[in-house]
Amino acid sequence: MKSTRLVLATLSCALCLTGIADAAEEIDTATATQQEPCCFKNPRYTGTCQVTPGPEESCADILAYLNNPNSVGKSYCGNTKVRGGWTQVDCDGSASTAVEGCNQNLE
Repeated sequence: MKSTRLVLATLSCALCLTGIADAAEEIDTATATQQEPCCFKNPRYTGTCQVTPGPEESCADILAYLNNPNSVGKSYCGNTKVRGGWTQVDCDGSASTAVEGCNQNLE
């Protein structure tokens, strides 16, 4: 009878620890999926535009949006209306005009 209780207690602890480990792994995965900012330049825009991509968004998506003359609805780069001529550049952090998190839909 004592051995059955010991086995059940051991299994309960193992299941509990597995749940804690799974929760910690989910937190690590969420942190790891946070993307680095993307930086863009345009001769008709002052400074460097820095945007942190949102979920399921990439730097290529943002660049395509900025270069599409018919794109509307997002507030990248201070909600600039400059379309076309954007290039992606390295984010050196020194002389950039940071506009992070400005990728909201304005629907």
